[in-house]
Amino acid sequence: MMILGIDEAGRGPVLGPLVVCGAVIPQDKIVILERMGIKDSKKLTPSRRNVLARKIRKMADCHVIKITAQDIDNLRAKDVNLNEIEKIAMIKIIKMATADSVIIDSVDIDPARLTRQIKEIVGEDIDVIAEHRADDKYIPVAAASIVAKVERDMEIEKLSREYKKMGPMGSGYPSDPRTKAFLKKFKYDELPDFVRKSWATAQKLKEK
Repeated sequence: MMILGIDEAGRGPVLGPLVVCGAVIPQDKIVILERMGIKDSKKLTPSRRNVLARKIRKMADCHVIKITAQDIDNLRAKDVNLNEIEKIAMIKIIKMATADSVIIDSVDIDPARLTRQIKEIVGEDIDVIAEHRADDKYIPVAAASIVAKVERDMEIEKLSREYKKMGPMGSGYPSDPRTKAFLKKFKYDELPDFVRKSWATAQKLKEK
C-alpha cells in the first residue's frame, strides 16, 4: 500500500512562499523512516531536517508546490482564503501522486469537513484522512513536513542572500523583529514581490 502524507510550511509568514508537500511512502518503509528519526519538522534542528530531507527524497516520491506571495495576494483579492488556497494545492498533489490512501495535516478547524470536501473532488477510490497534528502522529505526514520546511527555508535563504545589503530579513514571520525592521525599509508601493502585501504587517506600511 502506498500512503501519501501532506503538510505545509510557511502558512503564517509575511515573506516568501507557502510550500505544500506530499510524500508517497510504501507502507513497509514506514518503520525504516521511523527508525531514522522522522518526526514533526518543528521538533528537529535545521541541520537534522536537511539530512533527513535528502534521505526522504531517496525513499519517497515527493511532490512540492510553492505558492508565491504574489499568488497568495491575488487569490486573497478574489476572496479565496488561505485554507482554500492550501486545499487547492493539496488536491493538485493528490492528483499528481499515485497513492492508495492520503493523510493530511488539517488546515480546517473541522477536519471531517476537509475530508469530505477533498473526497468530493478526488473521488471515493482513495481513502482520505484529515487530522489536526497529523505531522505528530503519522510518519508520512512528518516526512512531508520536513521536506516542505527545508524547501521553504531554502527559499528564504536565497532571498536573504539577494537582499543582503538591506540587512537581515529574519524568519519572515510577522512577530520577528528582524522581519519588521526589514519591511520598514520600504514604502508599501516599493515592497519586493516576495512580500505578502495582503498581510496586516505589510498593510500597516500603506497606512503610514
